[in-house]
Amino acid sequence: MASTTNLRSRRSAAQLHALAGVEREISAQDSHNRRKYLREFNQAFRNYDSLLESQQIQDALHSADVVLIGDYHALPAAQRYAASLLEQCALAGGRPVVLGVETIFARDQHILDEWWRREIDENELRQRVRFDLDWGYDWAPFHELLVAARDHGEAVYGLDCMPREDLRKIGARDRHAAAKIAEIRERHPNAVIFVLFGESHLAPGHLPRVLSKQMRGARVLTVLQNIDALYWRAAGERADKVEAVRVNDDVLCVFNATPLEKYESYRLFLDQWSRCDDGPDFAPTIYNLIDSLVRFLEINRYSPHNGTQPRFLVDMLPEVYGGSSDAMLHRLLSRKGVSEQDRESMLASVEERGSAYLPQVNAFYVREFQMVHAAEDATRFLHQACQGLPQRLNGESADEIGARRNGERRKTIDVFYAHVVEHAIAFFGSRVLYPSRPAPAADDSPLSRAASEKAAQAAVRADEIRFESSARDLGYRIGSQIYDAYLAGKVTPSGLRRLFLAHLDEPGLARKVCSAAITKLRSLSRPLSRSAHA
Repeated sequence: MASTTNLRSRRSAAQLHALAGVEREISAQDSHNRRKYLREFNQAFRNYDSLLESQQIQDALHSADVVLIGDYHALPAAQRYAASLLEQCALAGGRPVVLGVETIFARDQHILDEWWRREIDENELRQRVRFDLDWGYDWAPFHELLVAARDHGEAVYGLDCMPREDLRKIGARDRHAAAKIAEIRERHPNAVIFVLFGESHLAPGHLPRVLSKQMRGARVLTVLQNIDALYWRAAGERADKVEAVRVNDDVLCVFNATPLEKYESYRLFLDQWSRCDDGPDFAPTIYNLIDSLVRFLEINRYSPHNGTQPRFLVDMLPEVYGGSSDAMLHRLLSRKGVSEQDRESMLASVEERGSAYLPQVNAFYVREFQMVHAAEDATRFLHQACQGLPQRLNGESADEIGARRNGERRKTIDVFYAHVVEHAIAFFGSRVLYPSRPAPAADDSPLSRAASEKAAQAAVRADEIRFESSARDLGYRIGSQIYDAYLAGKVTPSGLRRLFLAHLDEPGLARKVCSAAITKLRSLSRPLSRSAHA
């Protein structure tokens, strides 16, 4: 009878020869395996305790509160296996099931919810979550997983956040995902939560450790798929086919594909991506502008609490539409109750500036990239996000949003000053991101509270066009002077961050913020004026 070593060698020899060439090609294009985070995963699972049969896997699933399933993204069998586990657990009864996925950013939960409610179809979901652009693997098996969750589960949640490409931030993504899973647990306390996440995140010191701290007492089971070292070791077992192995009490590994199958699938994707030749994707550019401003203001994108920081800013990032998605954007605006007047205003802005930020739906529309306007709108988004994006995150209906926005059109002092502060922040941010933007063509002498009050009173009595232009002119002027004060070292990023976080919808607050800014600028201008005349 052949020894374990001989069995392993004979079963593996041909595959190892084929695998060597594939791995050489992958290494030439992807050097990430040398990163410490991935090395920790590859070194974590080298041995197993025992073989498992199907019923033992089911018993382990039924006793868990959270099931972390390792995903090899390029392998369709990995997503289909996750779907089968979820479906089996649901059909067995006893407890409801919920699905969380790395594939969809948490910021896009509202899109996923629309698909769940059957308000949008599969194609719109795929485009709006940027599946092909941001993920790029096979859609069909992932869509099958989502459908299985919709057919058999209580809910589906997106768990990931940016940046995916920077492995130096991968620990922050683990902490973010753990916080999101804990929130799901609070919403669905009786459910089994299935989580499909990249396999490297499931090393004991990665997501599982963070999750155990976040959810003390919860029973967490890790289900790995097709781990190389375990596969090669199991090849020495006398059984013709090993279905699964128990690594320890909290970790098991199933086998539904060979290492060669895994890496060939990934190599094919690398080849496919290298041949991609689509039109411009503006989203990375917009996100980079936002991220640059966030770093400048020393904002923690992953803060789990409101206060001096916005809560989970990474989950508020906007959708970005380009010229090829005109029809989809129009359907979205109509479905969200955006008025015809607002839509016409948006289109006029795009015609003039090349792009526009639409706070009603938290989305950018970019037809032509013009840095100065994109920088200003990126700042407008960040200002909205620092205030919690109330239009979307407070759960307002389309009718409520429309009614409130119609109310905002009433020309009041509060509305005027809110618009002034918004324009001031937007202009300041555009100068930070695009310093060559010229100052507004106006008197650069210090502003006064009396002059701003006079402008406000006149604007309230004027028509809507004059109302808006007056607010913009005064806001741009204030924003320009704030930038000058910043260049002179008189204003710090932390002080500016407080300006972004001020909730302008509170009665009278925008007026106070504007008055305080003008007073501060006047006090800062005096020593500057004396030195100029020395």
